Amino acid sequence: MPMAIGVVAGLVLASILVLIGVFKLMWRVAEPNEALIISGSTHKTEGLGEGMGFRIVTGRGTLVLPGVQAVRKLSLDLNETQLSVDCVTQQGIPLRVKGVVIFKVGDDYVSIANAARRFLDQQKIMPERVHIVFAGHLRAIVGGLTVEDMIRDREKLTGQTRGACGTEMEKLGLIVDSLQIHEIEDPTGYIKNMAMPHAAAVQRDARIAQAEANRMATEAEQAAAARMSEATRDSEILQAGYQAERDKASASARQAGPLADAAARQEVVVQETRVAELEARRKEQQLQADVRKPADALAYETRTLAEAERDARISAAEAKARETELAAAAEGTSVRTAAEAEAAATEARGLANAKATRATGEAEAEATRAKGLATAEAAKARGLAEAESIKARAAALAENQEAVVAQQLAENWPKIVEAGASAFGNVEHMVLLNGADGMADMFAKALTMGGTGLGLARKLLASMDEPGSGARDGNRVNGSGPSGPGTPVPITEDAS
Repeated sequence: MPMAIGVVAGLVLASILVLIGVFKLMWRVAEPNEALIISGSTHKTEGLGEGMGFRIVTGRGTLVLPGVQAVRKLSLDLNETQLSVDCVTQQGIPLRVKGVVIFKVGDDYVSIANAARRFLDQQKIMPERVHIVFAGHLRAIVGGLTVEDMIRDREKLTGQTRGACGTEMEKLGLIVDSLQIHEIEDPTGYIKNMAMPHAAAVQRDARIAQAEANRMATEAEQAAAARMSEATRDSEILQAGYQAERDKASASARQAGPLADAAARQEVVVQETRVAELEARRKEQQLQADVRKPADALAYETRTLAEAERDARISAAEAKARETELAAAAEGTSVRTAAEAEAAATEARGLANAKATRATGEAEAEATRAKGLATAEAAKARGLAEAESIKARAAALAENQEAVVAQQLAENWPKIVEAGASAFGNVEHMVLLNGADGMADMFAKALTMGGTGLGLARKLLASMDEPGSGARDGNRVNGSGPSGPGTPVPITEDAS
């Protein structure tokens, strides 16, 4: 019994192990980046037509009958192909277009079915097929474009290429994730030549911008240099000012000692002056006390004594007169006394008047005598001065008669010139030759008249040189001159 149970348990365990092994052989799981293509029986897949003859499984597991059904995998990974296509543009310019196409099998069942029919056993040649498709369409599209269009609007080239290849790629079960045109090679140099004007313009603008920048930089540098120079100047001025203040302070410090000594000496002199003034005031007060006041006191005493003596004499005279009057009255002869008194008074007044008249006459006589002496002295001095003047003019005329005549002519020269110019007073029109020279010649001739007068004066003086006539004539000439008697005549040079 226990053996039977063991056998049964072993059989059951073996069956389970067999079932597990069979299940593992029959169960297939699709990875996320692959699709299982199961063929060998008629199946209907959603989205696919009848009679496909295979089943597509993605992202899950399924049972497969070994020996009855075949299971193969189709990769759903990304693929890329490098494009290098020789093209000719609308202008006939050969170009080489380089780019890259990134593609993969579509995620829907139709795309997977189309790709499985075409590339299930040839997945490695998918990039080559895609290159062929894109190369043909790219040549066709580039043939309808110009180089300028391709350069300026490369996105247009990319869009047209993807649109043209879309239908064929869909038939192949492929989708394009990315199409990039990396480079457009120009073996003829057309693009380079096309870019040269723009490059020249850019280079020109760059040179202009550089020149403008250099100019601005130069102006900024010059402005900065000017500011630096200004700052340096201001700094030097401030330093010079500070140095001057330091020098002044140093000089003041050096002169502080002498100034202090001078101030001290000045103060000493001031104090000594004050002391001298005080001493002088003291001496003046001392003199006032010692001399003036005693003198004033003595004078006051003398004046007071004299006045007292005068009053005493007056009083004595009055007392005496009173006594006389009383004596006369007592004697009974008042008339005689009065007559005598009147006679005495008259006599006294006569003597006083006589003395006053004599004093006045003496004073007037003295004044008259002094005035006469002063007048006589003045007349004598004036006569002596006139005599000396006449003598000097005579000596001057005897020594240099021409100088005297020249002086007379010089003093009367304006009248002589006026008389010479009066000849032209009635002339209405005058024609002068030689311009300024003619004018100068005319005035010279007019002025020659004065020179002629001087010649006549010289001849007259020559005739006056005869003996016995020089002093008298000289005195006459000197006496009749405009200066008058007593006026010295200056000696001048010959006016001619």
